[in-house]
Amino acid sequence: MSSTDSDLRTGAAKRPTGSTSRDASDFNDQIDAIRADIQNLTSTVGRIANKQLGRAQDKALETANEAEEAIRRNPLSAVAIAVGLGFLFGVFTRR
Repeated sequence: MSSTDSDLRTGAAKRPTGSTSRDASDFNDQIDAIRADIQNLTSTVGRIANKQLGRAQDKALETANEAEEAIRRNPLSAVAIAVGLGFLFGVFTRR
């Protein structure tokens, strides 16, 4: 047994009994504070995620509208691209 082990044991034995209830109270207060912090963090992350989701949806809708306009301006090119992509997809999925 090392001297630090015996010091710890004698220190624990010297503590008044009221300090353990105070330590438990402090520990419970810290846990409550951590829970509150986690709840705040969760709500903040949720708000940020909702904003990002909204931005992504707006960007996807904008891109789809631009693609639709490009198809209307150049229908022959759009069909040629679609045929080429379909052919490549067929080639890659056969293997």
